[in-house]
Amino acid sequence: MPRNKEQSHERIIAAAKEEFLSCGFENASMRRIASNAGITVSGLYKHFPSKEEMFAALVQPMLDEFYALYRQKEQEENDAIMQIGSAAAFLNEDAVYVMAFIYDHLDAFRLLVCCSQGTRYENYSNTLAEMEEESSLKFIDVLRERGDLVPEFDRREFHLLVSANVEAVLQPIRHDFTREEALHYAQTINTFFAKGWKWLCGME
Repeated sequence: MPRNKEQSHERIIAAAKEEFLSCGFENASMRRIASNAGITVSGLYKHFPSKEEMFAALVQPMLDEFYALYRQKEQEENDAIMQIGSAAAFLNEDAVYVMAFIYDHLDAFRLLVCCSQGTRYENYSNTLAEMEEESSLKFIDVLRERGDLVPEFDRREFHLLVSANVEAVLQPIRHDFTREEALHYAQTINTFFAKGWKWLCGME
């Protein structure tokens, strides 16, 4: 796009992020965003057809990157299981890995966690839990196929446990943890949940 249009776009993105973080999506004002970006409201709509598309521009690139890294990590864990043949292969530092990513993209995650009500992203945590549940069940199937004695378990309980694990990782955003505090907490999550997952997989 032309340089002047690109500069306007950058100002809009910056103003939109500030507005959404301060007011949340539902209470955010397109008029305030336009004013803070130094552009008319009609000019604003030339860049974004709706308020939700503006919100999406702030969070979707981060989610695309996160999902790609998640699938990469999933493949690495699957390869480890094939080599080790043990549930220990995926009882690793996932919470620390994810927490570091979150704090590398903290504003985007704050938008998701605290400001997404009223957008198509408001159930983001359910999507993350579904991904994690699908991935974990796939790994458990591989372990059983290899002969590991993984006990049967209640799938509804498993779903709740995975959801709790995902929510635990997101809590530092709601409580304004510093990066250092969040990474320490991520280690705590790993230690806390690892015993439960080991028990579930028949390792204890």
